[in-house]
Amino acid sequence: MTNLSFPNTVLPRTGGQISSVAIAPLPDSDRKPLTKKEVSADHPTWCPGCGDFSVLALYFKLIERRKIWHEKITTVAGIGCSSRFPYFVQAHGAHFIHGRALPFASGVSLSRPDLHVFVFGGDGDAFSIGGNHFTHTARKNIKMTYVVMDNFVYGLTKKQTSPTSPIGFKSKTDVWGSTDRPINPLKQAITAGATFVARTTHTNPNHVLEMMEAAMDHDGFSFIECLSECVEFYEGAFDAANPRKGGKFELVPKEHDVTDEYAAYKLADVPWPGQFGIFYKNPRPTKNANEAKLIADHRAKVTGLADWQILQKNFDRMK
Repeated sequence: MTNLSFPNTVLPRTGGQISSVAIAPLPDSDRKPLTKKEVSADHPTWCPGCGDFSVLALYFKLIERRKIWHEKITTVAGIGCSSRFPYFVQAHGAHFIHGRALPFASGVSLSRPDLHVFVFGGDGDAFSIGGNHFTHTARKNIKMTYVVMDNFVYGLTKKQTSPTSPIGFKSKTDVWGSTDRPINPLKQAITAGATFVARTTHTNPNHVLEMMEAAMDHDGFSFIECLSECVEFYEGAFDAANPRKGGKFELVPKEHDVTDEYAAYKLADVPWPGQFGIFYKNPRPTKNANEAKLIADHRAKVTGLADWQILQKNFDRMK
């Protein structure tokens, strides 16, 4: 009989035949990091030159560097060019409803404390239809990392003004130029209550990876604004922040106190192209921890009872 061999698997035999298959996974310390090939799914469908390619490549790099296994990868997104992200990752995730990625991710985060949830979106998905969810997820401080690939335009629907489009931007919805003041994502995140706020740009891959690692290490709601150029509908939007195109990539000053909310807010208002790095980082209790304590406290009151008995007691109180 051919000797069958399965990785991480023990094959007990009886009378020369395989009687059962018992999975014996190796300890995590013995597992090899996943490679880009192992976590890549469908070929990305972004336009050639799109900044989102850089973010995806660095997400793969983060998975490999941090040894996140397939069963622990959780990628969530809404709708938009950037929100196609989960399609391109061979792992668990969801391409959810427009603007509703954060509430879906909140449920995953609260119900599975062993996972670190990554959410990816764009400026429309995050700050327009999803603006309300952004505010409440930040104030509740639900543990996850939200990377918003901000390109200052609605790209998937072929060039409309977005919440972050600058004044004067001409689009199909503002043919004479936008007159609306754009949202400042950093100021909004700080004001809403996010406990980690950072900014980066797709043209500096090392910095993107650095910010993603710092965000992952943070215990709470971590938000990253990543400038991600749409070469099809807003080419050159971020040249001022790209040294290779005559711009300037200026880091947050070393003396900046990341725990000072007021200082972070002021720094977020530096004239365009602004600065890059961690603006605010100040831990406070997460909703995950608060919910876990609430459940534990109530469980302590019904020690020894089966779940059905607890349910019956609740029903009895309703009579």
